[in-house]
Order: sequence, then structure tokens, then C-alpha cells
Amino acid sequence: MSLQENLARFRKQQEKCQSTLSSIASEKQASTKSSNPPKHNSNVQKSTLPTASPSINARPPVKFSNDTERLQIINSIRKAPAGAQIKRVIDLLLERREALTPEQINQVCHVDVYANKTVFESLKNNPKVSYDGQCFSYKSKHEVKNKDQLLVLIRRYPEGMPIIDLKDSYINVMEDLQALKADRKVWLLSNFDSQEDIVYPDDPRVSFKVDDDLKQFFRSIELPRDFLDVEKELQKTGIKPLTNTAQRRAAAQIQGVSSKNKPKKKKHEISKRTKLTNAHLPELFQNLDKVANCLADIAAYLLFFLCLDTPSSFLWKTCIYIGCFTFVDKM
Repeated sequence: MSLQENLARFRKQQEKCQSTLSSIASEKQASTKSSNPPKHNSNVQKSTLPTASPSINARPPVKFSNDTERLQIINSIRKAPAGAQIKRVIDLLLERREALTPEQINQVCHVDVYANKTVFESLKNNPKVSYDGQCFSYKSKHEVKNKDQLLVLIRRYPEGMPIIDLKDSYINVMEDLQALKADRKVWLLSNFDSQEDIVYPDDPRVSFKVDDDLKQFFRSIELPRDFLDVEKELQKTGIKPLTNTAQRRAAAQIQGVSSKNKPKKKKHEISKRTKLTNAHLPELFQNLDKVANCLADIAAYLLFFLCLDTPSSFLWKTCIYIGCFTFVDKM
């Protein structure tokens, strides 16, 4: 039976109970009046006459249970897409980290695994979920449960292991990683290529202590300020430098070329917002000079006409005709 049918049946039962209570209250009031008959006194009779109470005849509004809101939430969850329901179950298993039966999953997150075949099959085949035939549980990438097992796993990967592969192993895995780092058993370094942290095992066989005198001697060595001196030192040790600072500086002094690279000019590429001209259509501009001369003549005729004291229609028409004929003739 679906949720809507259960809800409709529940409402009908509420209405039936309310009507039954109203009828019982009216019968009880009627029996009370019949057991206490009124006296024959006229004044008392007027005061004890039964009056029509609208509250008795009118049925009060039906008040539903406070469980209606919860039923609406359950209905919205079960009508959600299968992917949303699967994610809800996986998040529950990741949070609990314990095996749960379908009944327990339905009780906590309101996803009926048995009723939805798509959700059930997807959870069985999901790489993050383990199903033993009765219970569902979260399946992490690496099966470790405590700090000792975590250290053993990290030492199997001397080239490093992404921390993202360890985050879902168990709840306190990040705290154990920081504790191993504090004990100098692992190293946590950032990978600039993928922007992810990598954990490396600290091999106790290569641990050694450096004397303070050697540290002080190393820090006291001064590096040359000029890169030309660096190249000379490399040549003394038999290492050929990849750069030639002396040649580059000599060429800069002779040719006047700056040692710094010139900023590259940005190439202007044609896009949708680029304004294109009609330069590819030269035939449109062959008679451009003639058009300009004709417009100048028409402007001169109009200016002459406006300067007259008593303009007439004849002069106006003559000016327009002359301008038009001049324009046609020059075209």
C-alpha cells in the first residue's frame, strides 16, 4: 500500500473518531437535561429554557496528527531520484561505519531499499558499499582500522600515497596521521602538480644526526652576488653552465639590446565582438568623391535660397531641381 493511501485512510479514521466523540457529547448533554426537569415557576422557566447552541450542532474542524509533517518528508525522499537516495544511504554508512540492515536504513534515512529495485541493485554493485546478503556497510579503499595498521600501509608505499585515499578509512584517520607526523614516522608534503597532500614513510634506517659545527660551516658559505661569478665557479669544477652571461652582456652593449625580454604584443584575434569594416568591398567606394561633390553643391544651393529676403515657391523648386540634376549628372 502506498503512502498516499495510508495517509487518506488515516484521515478518514480521524474524521470518524471526531464524529463519534461529538455524538457521545450530545447524547450525554441530552440525558443530563432529562434527569433534571425544570420547575413550574414562570420566571425560572424563562431562564432555564434550552437555547440553540451553534457549538453543539456545528462540527469542529478536524485536527490531524503532528506526524503529518514527518510523513510528508518521507514521501518526498522516496519520490526523489534513485541517485539521490543512493547518496543518502552511502552518507549514512560513511557516518555510522557499521553494518546496517535495510530495515535500519529505512528507519534512519527513510530509504526503502527493498521497495526500490534500482536502489538495491546499485548499492550492491557500488564500489563504496559492501553487502553480505543481510547488511550494508561502507567499504573504504584501504582496509585499516587504527594507527598501527595505517603506519604499516604507508610504509608499503615509499614513493608516497595521496591522503585523499586514506580519508575514508576510519573516523579518526586524520588525527592519527598528525600523530604519526609528530612522532616523525611519516612526512606530509604538498604536491604542487595536483594540489594534494602526499604522505611519505620516514625510514628509520636512514635517520642520522648532523653536527652543529657542520651546520654552522654550511650556513657561513656566501654565495656570489653576480651570476657571472657563479658561471666561473662552475667552470672551475668542470661543469659547463647552460647560460653565458658575458656574451649576452656584450651583445647588449654593442647592439643596444636590453637584457630583459621585451613584452610580447598581444595578438588581436577576430571574435564576435570585433567590428569589421567594408574594406573587402572596394566597389562600394568608387563613386564616393562624386557623391561628396554633389552634396556640397546641393548645400550651396540651399544656403543661397535661405539667404534671400523673399523666398518663393518657384525659387525653392528651382534650387531643388538644379541640385538633383547636378547629382544625377555627376553620378
